[in-house]
Amino acid sequence: MDSKKRSQTLTLSDTKTKKKKKPTRSEILRKKRAAEGLVSAASSVVDHLSDLDAFRYYDHEGLSVRLDCGRGDRLSAPVKRYIQNLLKVNMEGPFGPEWPTEEKAKRQEMVAPEARYIFVLDDSGQSMSKKSPDVGRCYRHEEDSLNLVGFVHFRFMVEEELPILYVYELQLEARIRGKGLGNFLMELIEVIAKKNHMNAVVLTVQKANHAAMEFYTRKLRYEVSIISPSRVEPSVGKNVSYEILCKAFDLESREVLEGGHFERNNVLLVVASLTPCSFLLPYFTFYAYQRAMLRAKGT
Repeated sequence: MDSKKRSQTLTLSDTKTKKKKKPTRSEILRKKRAAEGLVSAASSVVDHLSDLDAFRYYDHEGLSVRLDCGRGDRLSAPVKRYIQNLLKVNMEGPFGPEWPTEEKAKRQEMVAPEARYIFVLDDSGQSMSKKSPDVGRCYRHEEDSLNLVGFVHFRFMVEEELPILYVYELQLEARIRGKGLGNFLMELIEVIAKKNHMNAVVLTVQKANHAAMEFYTRKLRYEVSIISPSRVEPSVGKNVSYEILCKAFDLESREVLEGGHFERNNVLLVVASLTPCSFLLPYFTFYAYQRAMLRAKGT
């Protein structure tokens, strides 16, 4: 094997033995400013569904819905009430005695200018006459609250000097769960994150919400982040009611946000380290887009 091939087959343990140069303060600040610039650009996008038509509709297993976008400081009063009610129905149980305090915080979060939404609206025959003619305008008409069956609340932000998309809420009515919509919505979120040059998707899950923990960690392969209380200080974290989960899109971000968990598949990481992220990203986005088209058609 020649030297070039040998260099391309370095194992993770080989690379870990090399000491990393500690970044200077100016390098850290430069990286943070770059991340803030990406977050600002992503937050300025009016409609994150504008060129993702395959994600506009979901028709599968008898469930027919359409998606629209919005922002926290432009919600109508009926939509605010809907969000508050659905949060209470879905989250009061998992939060337990913490809910009254948490509910107040969530009411403030939901109307913040930086809050971004993907709204899920009933697209069945019964609601055809109530459809808004302004899909994609990114504000909510009062009549649309009659069609709402769920929503995703997310934000673009900086975490550990990395630009990330943070999912604050993914809430669906009980009657539309179990039909693949949650997976479809998270696939959309990951596409939006990659398209806007975010390094990862991060979210918080209540430990008592076993179904959600199973969904994110087992089905979607999210990891407990190194910034989660259970990993920052295990003795304290075991008494904290939530975990912070993440899915990073490149080797550096996996190391920063997932820590030791990123070592589990050395082969994949060697390939990733030898392949520029900018080369892989269009393929990840393309295949996610193709899967979305198939799901939207109910295939």
